[in-house]
Amino acid sequence: MIESVPQDLSVAFAPHIRKALSTRRIMLEVVLGLVPAVLVAGLCFRLHGLLLIGVSVLACLATESTCNVLRRRPNSLGDLSAVVTGVILALSLPPALPLWTAAMGAVFAIAIGKMVFGGLGANIFNPAMAGRAFLTASFGILMTTWTVPARIDPALPMVAPTNNIMDIRTQATPLAWSKTAIKDENGARIYNERHPFWPNLLGEEAGSLGETGALALLVGGLYLVVRRIISIHIPLAVLVSAFVFAAVAYLVSPDKYVPPLYHLTSGALLLGAFFIATDPVTAPLTVRGQWIFGVLIGGFTMLVRIAGEYPEGFMYAVLLANSVRPLIDMFLQPVPVGGVPHG
Repeated sequence: MIESVPQDLSVAFAPHIRKALSTRRIMLEVVLGLVPAVLVAGLCFRLHGLLLIGVSVLACLATESTCNVLRRRPNSLGDLSAVVTGVILALSLPPALPLWTAAMGAVFAIAIGKMVFGGLGANIFNPAMAGRAFLTASFGILMTTWTVPARIDPALPMVAPTNNIMDIRTQATPLAWSKTAIKDENGARIYNERHPFWPNLLGEEAGSLGETGALALLVGGLYLVVRRIISIHIPLAVLVSAFVFAAVAYLVSPDKYVPPLYHLTSGALLLGAFFIATDPVTAPLTVRGQWIFGVLIGGFTMLVRIAGEYPEGFMYAVLLANSVRPLIDMFLQPVPVGGVPHG
């Protein structure tokens, strides 16, 4: 005999524990986590840095709205995902980049990196990194021309990518100097004596808008972890794997390679580990998959930094990991509640 289900009992599929955490709420928390990095960008690169962020965000919003109109879809700007893409894209760009170039990258990030796949939740690649890859391929010189932070020189001199004068600290990004040191027999030893890693934490090195203030990125990333917006698995996997690869290279040849802490506080590792690799749409679902995903990103980043021609490889590492993420999810499927059925 089958008894009727009581009217006050709700029957539904798992999971049965719900939390009021909407997409808008998650994206708003990510924006709050990015605020320290935005403030440091304004402090280091003044008005143009803030304008770059504003233009990138506005272009992302305008592009998503236009795509929704053309596809006759409801307005999706309220979920704030376009805002997050715009801020992250801007923080990955050189501070002296012309505003129109940032706008082009934002249009590509949203239109091609996101909306062409169907919008939020359907995209394969991280939209911000797709936009940056487009700009790197299209405007190579502009994307490798840097600006000295105002904390070093209020005049904000431009820095050409081909200047390799080793005794002038602010004439390239930290990773560009480390790459130059690899090609010099005693370059790393001389560089390590002159360049401690702590200026990278305090916004005293040339680099992208978000690269300069590593401490601000760490604070914002830990905020997301504490708020449980992201899990610690992917950031920890990225940073630990990068540290291990860098430490091995440094132990093998300390006169050729810079210390591992220098790598962790330089480039896009902190920005990427907490704000890019943790994108819930393009990251694996399972904890084991997230560890593999993070190790892949950290390892490939260090492979490019140590053995490749480019000083930074995080963008390529993320796009590569995004491309294999469906395979990771396929081989590491989550176990249903109650276990796998038999028979």
